[in-house]
Amino acid sequence: MINYLMQGFLIVFSNPINILVIILGVGAGIIIGAMPGLTATMGIAIALPLTFGMPPEVGLTLLISIFIGGIHGGGIPAILIKTPGTPASAATISDGFALTQKGEASIALGVHVFSSSTGSFLSAIILIFASTLIAEFALKFGAAEYFLLAILGLTIISAISGESTIKGLIAGVLGLLLSTCGLDPMVGYPRFTFNNYNLMEGFSLVPALIGLFAISQMFFEIEIIDIPIVKVEKVKTKLPNFSKIKKIFPTIIRASIIGNIIGAIPGPGAVLGSFVPYQNEKRLSKHPEKFGHGAIEGIAAAEAGNNAAAIGALIPTLTLGIPGEAATAVLLGGLMILGLRPGPLLFKNNPEIVYAVFASIIIACFVLLIEGLILAQYMGKLITIPKKILLPIILLLCLVGAFAIRRSVFDIGVALIFGILGYFLQKLKFGVVPVLLGLILGPIAEANLRRALIISRGNLTIFFNNWLDISLILLGILSLIFGIKLSNSLKKISKESSV
Repeated sequence: MINYLMQGFLIVFSNPINILVIILGVGAGIIIGAMPGLTATMGIAIALPLTFGMPPEVGLTLLISIFIGGIHGGGIPAILIKTPGTPASAATISDGFALTQKGEASIALGVHVFSSSTGSFLSAIILIFASTLIAEFALKFGAAEYFLLAILGLTIISAISGESTIKGLIAGVLGLLLSTCGLDPMVGYPRFTFNNYNLMEGFSLVPALIGLFAISQMFFEIEIIDIPIVKVEKVKTKLPNFSKIKKIFPTIIRASIIGNIIGAIPGPGAVLGSFVPYQNEKRLSKHPEKFGHGAIEGIAAAEAGNNAAAIGALIPTLTLGIPGEAATAVLLGGLMILGLRPGPLLFKNNPEIVYAVFASIIIACFVLLIEGLILAQYMGKLITIPKKILLPIILLLCLVGAFAIRRSVFDIGVALIFGILGYFLQKLKFGVVPVLLGLILGPIAEANLRRALIISRGNLTIFFNNWLDISLILLGILSLIFGIKLSNSLKKISKESSV
């Protein structure tokens, strides 16, 4: 592992393009994340077409750099205008904006940058060791295990996506149905193509991703396009001094570990990875009454936690092909587009690519510290760009990106249709992540199901052969039970808040 990691650093530093991609990716992510409504997920979806033709490790590094920068960038408007750029920064609002009201925005932004970069770095170290161990174990999987794993991933995401487990499962099944469009993976017979040659390979993944996560979000932003713009004064950002670092460093370590663990569990994502460390620090503090009124420990816990959770979400994504959250679901699609199959075989067949990406993540953490300090003081002006100007530019980028992969006008239509589909699904409280996961995992599940049945000559006991198969089935059942309980709890909370 250490040897591969050293080789990864050599690969990254041997080509200046790799460093440039990290710098541009992190910077673009910060800018996107800092604009309320433009999430890190949207940024990755828009950037996907740019990776077409890039070497796999470069393309994947670009997407992950945008992801890291986007999660961090969401905390800037949370501190300056009490509006989180991304949902993951919601826990930063209370203490961050309280410091801004006291005229100490520079201190809040400095703690924010230091905590984000340090939390990301600590989580990256855990990612490298944990991913290697899990991938090594998962190499024992056969066709039956891969089928059960694909179903498990779909079950977990569907069960905890949105306020209803049933709606999540329906969205997942919809994705599976859409994945059957195209040529049969075993015999090559066309299915549900309606004699349209554009559908012979099924729905192109890039236009579908852009539609589900970028265009659908734009429709929501159009609904609130006339919200008044809050003016923000230019703020100088500076790193916290040694006494403040000494004060918040234990908080950052605890938040990074908790955030990484939460991120590694498929579903909760960076949002929960932010709130749980924040509440934990408030519980441990000798002065909990200061939280919510400008406590720097609150900013440190929230930002270290959400950045650690974001990187932790890469663990199941890379090793098992199960995304940890919405953004990593898009990254999963990016892996497929770059010709890489996520899972344990990725570590066996392409270790140089994996460890080059790991090395890039570590470098991106240091780049985040530098760019975060530089860009934060200019974000005030970018945040105030009217949506009437911003949204048409983003829509144009989306449509150009959908067209660019295959140079097909048909793909523009696919992006728009999936955008409308994603918009109405979210309006009706259906998750869009299960739809995407169904599109991605559908062909994998089908091919391995049929392969396993061919091996066993139709005997279904192949799916109950050993403790690993039974464990995967039990995990799927437990995730459904947990999802039902979680959805009931969310309904109860929403009723109480409405009352």
